[in-house]
Amino acid sequence: MTIATRAIPRSILYTPALSLDRIVKSWSYDADIHLIDLEDGVPPQKKAAAREICLAALEKAPEPANTGVRVNEFSTIEASRDLMMLAESGVKPGLIVMTMVRSGPEVTLMRGVLDSAGAHPDIFVTVETPAAVAEIDAIAASADGLVLGSADLAAILGIEISWAGLLAARQAMALACARYGTACIDTANFRLAEPEVLATEIERIREMGFHGKVTVHPAELAAINRALRPDPDGLRQARRITDAVAAAEGGIAVLDGNMVGPPFAAMARATVASGDAWTARFGQDRAGRRQAGL
Repeated sequence: MTIATRAIPRSILYTPALSLDRIVKSWSYDADIHLIDLEDGVPPQKKAAAREICLAALEKAPEPANTGVRVNEFSTIEASRDLMMLAESGVKPGLIVMTMVRSGPEVTLMRGVLDSAGAHPDIFVTVETPAAVAEIDAIAASADGLVLGSADLAAILGIEISWAGLLAARQAMALACARYGTACIDTANFRLAEPEVLATEIERIREMGFHGKVTVHPAELAAINRALRPDPDGLRQARRITDAVAAAEGGIAVLDGNMVGPPFAAMARATVASGDAWTARFGQDRAGRRQAGL
Protein backbone atom coordinates (compact mmCIF):
# COMPACT_ATOMS: atom_id res chain seq x y z
CA MET A 1 0.00 0.00 0.00
CA THR A 2 1.41 3.40 -0.94
CA ILE A 3 1.12 6.72 0.81
CA ALA A 4 -1.33 7.81 -1.92
CA THR A 5 -3.89 5.18 -0.92
CA ARG A 6 -3.35 4.87 2.84
CA ALA A 7 -6.09 6.43 4.98
CA ILE A 8 -3.93 8.60 7.22
CA PRO A 9 -5.33 10.16 10.39
CA ARG A 10 -4.60 13.88 10.51
CA SER A 11 -5.56 14.35 14.18
CA ILE A 12 -5.15 11.89 17.06
CA LEU A 13 -6.56 12.76 20.49
CA TYR A 14 -4.89 10.99 23.43
CA THR A 15 -7.06 10.32 26.50
CA PRO A 16 -5.63 8.40 29.48
CA ALA A 17 -7.60 5.35 30.62
CA LEU A 18 -8.30 6.79 34.05
CA SER A 19 -12.02 7.44 33.69
CA LEU A 20 -14.60 5.76 31.46
CA ASP A 21 -16.70 8.93 31.49
CA ARG A 22 -13.73 10.97 30.30
CA ILE A 23 -13.08 8.59 27.41
CA VAL A 24 -16.73 8.58 26.39
CA LYS A 25 -16.74 12.39 26.49
CA SER A 26 -13.66 12.46 24.26
CA TRP A 27 -15.69 10.86 21.45
CA SER A 28 -17.67 14.09 21.14
CA TYR A 29 -14.54 15.88 19.94
CA ASP A 30 -13.68 16.01 16.24
CA ALA A 31 -10.56 13.83 16.02
CA ASP A 32 -9.78 11.30 13.30
CA ILE A 33 -8.51 8.80 15.88
CA HIS A 34 -9.59 8.72 19.53
CA LEU A 35 -6.74 7.00 21.34
CA ILE A 36 -7.01 5.39 24.77
CA ASP A 37 -3.67 5.69 26.56
CA LEU A 38 -2.47 2.85 28.79
CA GLU A 39 1.14 4.03 28.95
CA ASP A 40 2.48 7.41 30.12
CA GLY A 41 -0.95 8.78 30.99
CA VAL A 42 -1.49 6.02 33.59
CA PRO A 43 0.53 5.73 36.84
CA PRO A 44 1.97 2.24 37.56
CA GLN A 45 -0.43 1.56 40.42
CA LYS A 46 -3.43 2.23 38.18
CA LYS A 47 -2.45 0.06 35.20
CA ALA A 48 -4.79 -2.81 36.09
CA ALA A 49 -7.76 -0.50 36.57
CA ALA A 50 -6.90 1.29 33.33
CA ARG A 51 -7.16 -1.95 31.39
CA GLU A 52 -10.66 -2.53 32.79
CA ILE A 53 -11.62 0.98 31.76
CA CYS A 54 -10.12 0.47 28.29
CA LEU A 55 -12.03 -2.79 27.86
CA ALA A 56 -15.31 -1.11 28.83
CA ALA A 57 -14.57 1.83 26.54
CA LEU A 58 -13.90 -0.41 23.54
CA GLU A 59 -17.24 -2.11 24.06
CA LYS A 60 -18.95 1.31 23.98
CA ALA A 61 -16.89 2.80 21.12
CA PRO A 62 -19.12 4.30 18.40
CA GLU A 63 -16.49 3.59 15.74
CA PRO A 64 -13.96 0.91 16.85
CA ALA A 65 -12.05 1.13 13.55
CA ASN A 66 -11.12 4.72 14.42
CA THR A 67 -10.44 4.03 18.08
CA GLY A 68 -6.85 3.40 19.12
CA VAL A 69 -4.97 2.09 22.15
CA ARG A 70 -1.45 3.03 23.20
CA VAL A 71 0.07 0.02 24.95
CA ASN A 72 3.04 -0.20 27.27
CA GLU A 73 6.56 -1.00 26.13
CA PHE A 74 6.55 -4.34 24.28
CA SER A 75 9.24 -5.95 26.45
CA THR A 76 7.39 -5.34 29.75
CA ILE A 77 4.89 -7.40 31.71
CA GLU A 78 2.44 -4.52 31.49
CA ALA A 79 2.45 -4.80 27.70
CA SER A 80 1.75 -8.53 27.99
CA ARG A 81 -1.23 -7.75 30.19
CA ASP A 82 -2.38 -5.07 27.73
CA LEU A 83 -2.27 -7.58 24.88
CA MET A 84 -4.16 -10.20 26.88
CA MET A 85 -6.86 -7.63 27.56
CA LEU A 86 -7.08 -6.76 23.86
CA ALA A 87 -7.15 -10.46 22.92
CA GLU A 88 -10.07 -11.07 25.28
CA SER A 89 -12.00 -8.03 24.12
CA GLY A 90 -14.89 -8.67 21.78
CA VAL A 91 -14.24 -5.29 20.17
CA LYS A 92 -10.85 -4.73 18.56
CA PRO A 93 -9.36 -1.23 18.12
CA GLY A 94 -8.42 -0.11 14.64
CA LEU A 95 -5.05 1.26 15.70
CA ILE A 96 -2.34 0.30 18.20
CA VAL A 97 0.46 2.66 19.20
CA MET A 98 3.69 1.00 20.37
CA THR A 99 6.15 2.76 22.68
CA MET A 100 9.91 2.66 23.20
CA VAL A 101 10.43 0.65 20.00
CA ARG A 102 14.07 0.25 18.99
CA SER A 103 13.89 -2.02 15.92
CA GLY A 104 11.67 -3.18 13.08
CA PRO A 105 11.37 -6.79 14.31
CA GLU A 106 9.53 -5.56 17.42
CA VAL A 107 6.76 -4.28 15.15
CA THR A 108 6.67 -7.57 13.25
CA LEU A 109 6.37 -9.50 16.52
CA MET A 110 3.58 -7.23 17.74
CA ARG A 111 1.69 -7.69 14.47
CA GLY A 112 2.03 -11.47 14.77
CA VAL A 113 0.76 -11.49 18.36
CA LEU A 114 -2.26 -9.37 17.43
CA ASP A 115 -2.97 -11.46 14.33
CA SER A 116 -3.04 -14.59 16.50
CA ALA A 117 -5.73 -12.92 18.63
CA GLY A 118 -7.84 -12.10 15.60
CA ALA A 119 -6.91 -8.40 15.67
CA HIS A 120 -5.52 -6.67 12.60
CA PRO A 121 -5.08 -2.99 13.52
CA ASP A 122 -2.81 -0.42 11.99
CA ILE A 123 0.36 -0.30 14.07
CA PHE A 124 1.93 3.08 14.75
CA VAL A 125 5.29 3.43 16.49
CA THR A 126 6.34 6.25 18.76
CA VAL A 127 9.84 7.39 17.78
CA GLU A 128 11.26 8.39 21.15
CA THR A 129 14.77 6.96 21.45
CA PRO A 130 18.08 7.51 19.63
CA ALA A 131 17.97 3.79 18.76
CA ALA A 132 14.63 4.27 16.99
CA VAL A 133 16.04 7.17 14.98
CA ALA A 134 19.07 5.07 14.04
CA GLU A 135 16.78 2.22 12.88
CA ILE A 136 14.16 4.51 11.35
CA ASP A 137 14.11 2.81 7.93
CA ALA A 138 13.49 -0.67 9.33
CA ILE A 139 10.80 0.63 11.67
CA ALA A 140 9.07 2.67 8.95
CA ALA A 141 9.11 -0.36 6.65
CA SER A 142 7.44 -2.51 9.35
CA ALA A 143 4.91 -0.03 10.76
CA ASP A 144 1.85 1.69 9.35
CA GLY A 145 2.76 5.00 10.95
CA LEU A 146 5.42 6.82 12.97
CA VAL A 147 4.68 9.29 15.76
CA LEU A 148 7.36 11.58 17.14
CA GLY A 149 7.70 11.17 20.91
CA SER A 150 9.33 14.48 21.77
CA ALA A 151 9.24 14.30 25.57
CA ASP A 152 11.13 11.03 26.01
CA LEU A 153 13.53 11.72 23.16
CA ALA A 154 14.42 15.16 24.52
CA ALA A 155 14.87 13.73 28.01
CA ILE A 156 17.24 11.03 26.74
CA LEU A 157 19.21 13.65 24.80
CA GLY A 158 19.27 15.94 27.82
CA ILE A 159 17.77 18.87 25.93
CA GLU A 160 14.68 21.04 26.04
CA ILE A 161 11.77 20.18 23.75
CA SER A 162 12.50 22.59 20.93
CA TRP A 163 12.21 22.70 17.15
CA ALA A 164 15.98 22.88 16.64
CA GLY A 165 16.71 20.09 19.08
CA LEU A 166 14.32 17.64 17.42
CA LEU A 167 14.76 18.75 13.82
CA ALA A 168 17.06 15.86 12.86
CA ALA A 169 14.57 13.30 14.21
CA ARG A 170 11.70 14.92 12.32
CA GLN A 171 13.69 14.97 9.09
CA ALA A 172 14.64 11.31 9.50
CA MET A 173 11.00 10.41 10.06
CA ALA A 174 9.72 12.40 7.08
CA LEU A 175 12.23 10.85 4.71
CA ALA A 176 11.70 7.29 5.95
CA CYS A 177 7.93 7.61 5.82
CA ALA A 178 8.12 8.92 2.25
CA ARG A 179 10.33 5.98 1.27
CA TYR A 180 8.00 3.32 2.67
CA GLY A 181 4.54 4.87 2.36
CA THR A 182 4.18 5.20 6.12
CA ALA A 183 2.03 7.76 7.93
CA CYS A 184 4.13 10.51 9.52
CA ILE A 185 2.59 12.05 12.65
CA ASP A 186 4.04 14.85 14.77
CA THR A 187 4.34 15.02 18.53
CA ALA A 188 1.90 16.67 20.89
CA ASN A 189 2.37 20.31 21.81
CA PHE A 190 2.98 20.58 25.54
CA ARG A 191 2.86 24.39 25.76
CA LEU A 192 -0.90 24.55 25.87
CA ALA A 193 -1.02 28.17 27.05
CA GLU A 194 0.87 29.31 23.94
CA PRO A 195 -1.28 28.66 20.84
CA GLU A 196 1.30 30.38 18.67
CA VAL A 197 3.67 27.48 19.39
CA LEU A 198 1.11 25.02 18.02
CA ALA A 199 0.51 27.18 14.94
CA THR A 200 4.23 27.39 14.20
CA GLU A 201 4.73 23.65 14.62
CA ILE A 202 1.82 22.88 12.30
CA GLU A 203 3.19 25.20 9.62
CA ARG A 204 6.67 23.70 9.85
CA ILE A 205 5.61 20.05 9.81
CA ARG A 206 3.44 20.68 6.74
CA GLU A 207 6.51 22.06 4.99
CA MET A 208 8.42 18.89 5.92
CA GLY A 209 5.80 16.48 4.64
CA PHE A 210 4.21 15.32 7.90
CA HIS A 211 0.60 14.21 7.58
CA GLY A 212 -0.88 14.63 11.04
CA LYS A 213 -0.38 15.63 14.65
CA VAL A 214 -1.34 14.22 18.02
CA THR A 215 -2.78 16.27 20.84
CA VAL A 216 -3.62 15.78 24.50
CA HIS A 217 -6.11 18.64 24.57
CA PRO A 218 -9.31 18.84 22.47
CA ALA A 219 -9.02 22.63 22.20
CA GLU A 220 -6.16 22.10 19.73
CA LEU A 221 -8.15 19.90 17.35
CA ALA A 222 -9.69 22.73 15.33
CA ALA A 223 -6.30 24.17 14.39
CA ILE A 224 -4.84 20.76 13.58
CA ASN A 225 -7.82 19.66 11.49
CA ARG A 226 -8.04 22.95 9.62
CA ALA A 227 -4.40 22.80 8.58
CA LEU A 228 -3.81 19.09 8.01
CA ARG A 229 -7.03 17.53 6.80
CA PRO A 230 -7.56 17.34 3.04
CA ASP A 231 -8.49 20.78 1.72
CA PRO A 232 -11.60 20.75 -0.55
CA ASP A 233 -10.24 23.55 -2.74
CA GLY A 234 -6.88 21.82 -3.03
CA LEU A 235 -8.57 18.55 -3.95
CA ARG A 236 -10.65 20.24 -6.64
CA GLN A 237 -7.53 21.80 -8.15
CA ALA A 238 -5.69 18.47 -7.99
CA ARG A 239 -8.56 16.80 -9.86
CA ARG A 240 -8.43 19.52 -12.51
CA ILE A 241 -4.71 18.87 -12.95
CA THR A 242 -5.16 15.12 -13.28
CA ASP A 243 -7.99 15.65 -15.80
CA ALA A 244 -5.86 18.08 -17.83
CA VAL A 245 -2.92 15.67 -17.93
CA ALA A 246 -5.21 12.81 -18.89
CA ALA A 247 -6.60 14.92 -21.74
CA ALA A 248 -3.03 15.56 -22.85
CA GLU A 249 -2.49 11.77 -22.88
CA GLY A 250 0.06 11.97 -20.10
CA GLY A 251 2.16 14.68 -21.70
CA ILE A 252 2.65 18.33 -20.78
CA ALA A 253 -0.70 20.00 -20.15
CA VAL A 254 -1.64 23.66 -19.91
CA LEU A 255 -4.07 24.65 -17.16
CA ASP A 256 -5.05 28.24 -16.39
CA GLY A 257 -2.11 29.41 -18.50
CA ASN A 258 0.41 27.30 -16.58
CA MET A 259 2.36 24.31 -17.84
CA VAL A 260 1.78 21.11 -15.86
CA GLY A 261 4.53 18.52 -16.18
CA PRO A 262 4.89 14.98 -14.80
CA PRO A 263 6.07 15.95 -11.25
CA PHE A 264 3.05 18.22 -10.74
CA ALA A 265 0.75 15.57 -12.20
CA ALA A 266 2.18 12.91 -9.88
CA MET A 267 1.67 15.15 -6.86
CA ALA A 268 -1.90 15.90 -7.93
CA ARG A 269 -2.70 12.19 -8.30
CA ALA A 270 -1.27 11.49 -4.84
CA THR A 271 -3.28 14.37 -3.36
CA VAL A 272 -6.52 13.06 -4.87
CA ALA A 273 -5.88 9.46 -3.81
CA SER A 274 -4.88 10.33 -0.23
CA GLY A 275 -7.80 12.75 0.11
CA ASP A 276 -10.27 10.15 -1.13
CA ALA A 277 -8.81 7.53 1.24
CA TRP A 278 -9.12 9.92 4.19
CA THR A 279 -12.73 10.73 3.29
CA ALA A 280 -13.67 7.08 2.92
CA ARG A 281 -12.42 6.21 6.41
CA PHE A 282 -12.56 9.33 8.54
CA GLY A 283 -14.90 11.66 6.70
CA GLN A 284 -17.77 9.17 6.80
CA ASP A 285 -17.11 8.61 10.50
CA ARG A 286 -17.55 12.34 11.15
CA ALA A 287 -20.88 12.34 9.29
CA GLY A 288 -22.10 9.35 11.27
CA ARG A 289 -21.08 10.92 14.56
CA ARG A 290 -23.00 14.09 13.72
CA GLN A 291 -26.11 12.03 12.97
CA ALA A 292 -25.70 10.21 16.29
CA GLY A 293 -25.39 13.52 18.10
CA LEU A 294 -21.79 12.93 19.18
